[in-house]
This record gives sequence, structure tokens and C-alpha cells, in this order.
Amino acid sequence: MERLTGIGVSPGVAVGRAVILTLRTEAIRFPIPPERVEREVAALRAARKQSQHQLQDIRDRLMKGRGTELAAIFDAQILMLDDALFVGRAEEIIRQERVNAAWAVHRAYEELGAVFASVEDEYLRERENDVADVAGRLRMNLRHGARSPRDLLRELDGPSILIADELTASLAAQLDWTRIQGFAVDAGSRTYHTAILARSLKVPAIVGLHDASAQIPAGTPVILDGTIGELVVRPSATAIDEAHRRASRVRRTHATTSDPAVAHQPATTADGVHIRLQANVELLEDLQLLREHGAEGVGLYRSEFMLSSRSLPNVTEDAQYALYRNLIEQVAPQPVTIRTFDLDERQLGFGGPERRRGRPGLRGLRLGLARPDILRTQLRALVRAGAHGRLRIMFPFVTGVEEVREAKAILAEVADSLGMPPPLVGAMVEVPAAALIADLLAPEVDFLTIGTNDLIQYCLAVDRTDDRVSEFYEPLHPAVLRLIRLVRRAASRLHIPVSLCGEMASDPALLGLLVGLGLTDFSMTPAALPMARQTIQDLRADDARKIASHALSLATAEEIERYLFEALAMSAASKSRP
Repeated sequence: MERLTGIGVSPGVAVGRAVILTLRTEAIRFPIPPERVEREVAALRAARKQSQHQLQDIRDRLMKGRGTELAAIFDAQILMLDDALFVGRAEEIIRQERVNAAWAVHRAYEELGAVFASVEDEYLRERENDVADVAGRLRMNLRHGARSPRDLLRELDGPSILIADELTASLAAQLDWTRIQGFAVDAGSRTYHTAILARSLKVPAIVGLHDASAQIPAGTPVILDGTIGELVVRPSATAIDEAHRRASRVRRTHATTSDPAVAHQPATTADGVHIRLQANVELLEDLQLLREHGAEGVGLYRSEFMLSSRSLPNVTEDAQYALYRNLIEQVAPQPVTIRTFDLDERQLGFGGPERRRGRPGLRGLRLGLARPDILRTQLRALVRAGAHGRLRIMFPFVTGVEEVREAKAILAEVADSLGMPPPLVGAMVEVPAAALIADLLAPEVDFLTIGTNDLIQYCLAVDRTDDRVSEFYEPLHPAVLRLIRLVRRAASRLHIPVSLCGEMASDPALLGLLVGLGLTDFSMTPAALPMARQTIQDLRADDARKIASHALSLATAEEIERYLFEALAMSAASKSRP
């Protein structure tokens, strides 16, 4: 029996088996029951086959251009997928240790990577990067069928305790807390956003454990005491019995996550301001969650997720039309906002002369305008599908008015050729350039949508997937908040709707601040909707406006975070008084 001490941030005692979430490697490891082993093996084999197709496609495109020498790199990666020391070893780990496939791939990669690292030959040592690429591709393809942590963890065997290297509030808001009894995180402090969420959920929680996620094997029995900040690993039967007795109050499952009547109530603040909650959708399978959680439509459908990048340039108009129509009819009478393909040039195989003519950062609408054949085909399919419900078309990665005008001209031409009216058109504000000219963009479109994930990244010049600088990815940076306010004010002055999507909308600790900035329309992952609805119902919009006004006067993200924590703590204390 081992005792680890951290910072108790949400009181209560929980007992269960450890589930390990490692966000830095995008891996979750958890034990699986015997009857699930063959299904995980099948998923691994399917991901291997899909990875082979993808790598062969990349190699073939390089062979057609001037990348013949580079093609050999992908030949090597294809061979790795047939290596018994890699995928074969991952399958062995699934069977022997009864863990999920994604974690087995990560384990096999670590073992093989250690072999490469130990050799003296510099060339061979560098091949470890190829192993990392192949492992990342396998994990990506394994995630295709289980797109969110909620999906990955929905089949846990028995009560579980989540042990994570880090845990964002937006991710925590999506988890099924009927299966997870509490959580412990390597990072964090008492003012950690997720700590605030844990107290709201009445979920026992500990932060600041340093390396618990790396030290505790998946499936290990643990006792979590969020009152004293202690995690007991491999407790005795007596200690477990005592822990159950100390947990005199069973953790309360939040009613709004399971009561269908509550889930379909409007999201209205305590002082009567209606907040529109819509859902971000990637695949049609997501629509069931949308209905369960009472979303008021689809605020963002990522159309590029319906296709593999290898088939996109050749996909037919009729195939797109059928999918869009199906989506629109299933969501009707609520509106559906479909974003045109947000891809970059690599995903369309740009190379040779085409690549040299392309501008740097050829992505989103820029890429659509550079490949008008693909954009025109998609717009034709969308206009046709728009006859079956309430459709809005949204252009991604807009940087200037001229791009919107050019895209609208193509849309008008398409609609005219079909003899049909064009749907409503919007622009995504994802880069500082678009935010700073929001007053010029607004007259050109029917609505604006703020995409916070990219806006933060480009505003702060930080790639959040790069561990070296990811700590600087800060949603509460004063520049980010001021850009959001700037866009909202521009839209308000010109009387057009503005919504916000991205992880900020899924973070209950930030949602009140965003309402205080004047936003009343949000789109988020469906699983985050229940917590967002509860947060809004507990919120007074007039108080949120005062909090936002003061937050905007502060100089650093740390000061803003501290102030928000104090404001939330005071609000919670006032509600707990009789």
C-alpha cells in the first residue's frame, strides 16, 4: 500500500480502479473485460489497414511529383506496420494485459523506440522518428471510432478513478461521471479550472500529484480522498472497507446529465437572459447526443470529417448532397451550420507547380478559392441540400473581405445555375486579422462565428500541440478577451448574429465570463451541453457583465484567472448559505 499526497481541491472519498489519461501523448489506458479483447484486437487491425492505405497514398503522390527520394521514407513506415515487434507486439499487449488498443500501441512504440535509442549508429537512432509517426497515425485511426474521452470511457468495467497528467475543464465537462467516481491530476492548483468544476460536480478530486499518471498501472485499486489530498494505491481490503464507511454520502450524480426533461429546458440565466446552446458535430453518429442533451441546432458541422483526405478531390456532388440532406433533415426544424472544407494544401496533395503558385498558409477558404472546382462542387451540394431545412453555410479561416466576396460570388453563380436561393452565409473569425476587421466583414455576411481554438493560437503565436510552447496557450490572455469583445461589438452595431465555438465555450469556468462579454450564442461538443446549461441557469447576466468588465481591466492572464476564481468562490459561498 502506497500513499501519494497532493492538493485536495474537492472534498469526498471515492474508491475504484485506476483509469490513466495521458493527454501529452493523447493516450488513455484502462483495463478491459475478457469479452472485449477480440474487439480491441480487431480495432487495432482495422487501424493498421487504414494506416497502410494512407501511407501508400502519400507515397504514390510523391512518386508522381518530384519527391521520389522522399517516397522511400513512407516505404519504410509501411513495412513497420507489418513488423511483429510493433503492431504484433501491440496485439500481444492487448491479449496479455487486457488493455485498450490505443495504449497498447503507445506501449509497443515506447519499447521499440528504446531499442532504436540504444544503438550507436546515428542513422538508425533517427529512425525512431519514423516509429513515432507510425504510432501517432495508428492512434489517430483508432480514435476515429471513439472520438471523445466520453466515448472511450463509456464501457469501463466497474467504478473508476481517473488519473491524468492534466485535465482541462472542457474535457472534464464531457466525461460520464456516473462511471468515474473521482479524479487525480499530476498538474494543477486550487485555482485550477478543473478544480472549480470538480466542486460544482461534487466529484472528489486531487491535483498536484506530479507523476502519478506515469507511476500507477491501469486497473490498480485506489482510494481517493479529496478532503485531505491523499491517493492510496493498492489499499488493503480493510482500508477499502473503511473508505466506503467514510464516504457517508454517496457522490451525487448531477441531475441535469440524466433527466431528459431538464436537458430540453431552455438555457436561461437566473435573471432571464436566454442563451442559445448548439452543438459541434463531426459525424452523423453525434446527432444522438445532440438530441439527448437538447441542443438548439448544429452550430458547427465540420464537413471535412465526412471524407478521408485521399478521396476528397474526387468526391461527387451527389454523395455530398446525400450526406448534407440527411444531416439537415435529422436536425430539422433546428438550424444547421455547415462549414466548408477546412483543410490545408497537404491534405489535397498540392505539389510541384501548384504548390509554388500557392500562398503560404493555404488553408480553409484560401484553399477553396485556390481550388474553385472543389469549392464549387461543395457549394452546389449545399445549395441543393438547403431546400430540405434551415441551412447556413460558413467559410473557415477568413482573413479578408475580398475572400468573402469572391466566395459569395461563386455561391451566387451556383445558386443561380440551380435556380435556387442561396443559403445564409457566415464567416469564421479565427485569426486576429479577421477580428480586427470584424466591422468590415459584418456587412458582407449574415452572421459571424468566433473560433476560439485557432484565434488563441494565432493571436499568441503558439502551437498548442507543441509541448515546448503549449503552456503559453492561454484563453484568458487579455488580448484574446479583447478580440472577442471587439468582434461581438462589431456584430452588435451592425445587427448580425455572432456565436462562439471552441473549447472556451465548453469550459464552465469561462462560460460566465463569455456571457459577461455579451455573447449569447455558443456551440460546443454535445457532451458538454448539460454542464453548460447548469452553469447558465446558476448565473446572473448582470453579475457576469460586472465580472467581465473588471477582468478586462487586468493586465495578465494569471490576474484574470485569480480574479475569476475568487468571484466564483464568492458566488458558490453565497448560494450555500441558508
